Amino acid sequence: MTTLKVFISYAHSDRAWAQKFAKTLMEFGLDASLDQLDTLSEQDWVEGLEKTLRESDIVVVLIPPDDIGHPYVLAELGAALALGKSVIPIIPREIEASKLPFPLRRQQRLVRTSPEETAQELTRTIEALKEAA
Repeated sequence: MTTLKVFISYAHSDRAWAQKFAKTLMEFGLDASLDQLDTLSEQDWVEGLEKTLRESDIVVVLIPPDDIGHPYVLAELGAALALGKSVIPIIPREIEASKLPFPLRRQQRLVRTSPEETAQELTRTIEALKEAA
């Protein structure tokens, strides 16, 4: 069985949390990658993002607690949806579904806890999705 590739979209204010989350996902056997394209030109960023998204099986969107409408997160979300990727948002406990960007309101979502607990919950969710397919 091939290893699922998970792309993690996050606001850079969440970088430390996202890195711990990705590390834990890899410990659970998933191939997790982060948007680490912030030093590239805009054109190179778009091309790098498109390549990474195309190669990913699942896109996880970390909704930042302080900026629900973060432009880069929304751009990555839009690109993932346009490519037909499975998107799983991870939201802070205090955010109501009605406050989420429209495409995420009806998606199955996880509540953000620690990076380790959230990675474990995501792994269980992915396993359930694979079994249902």
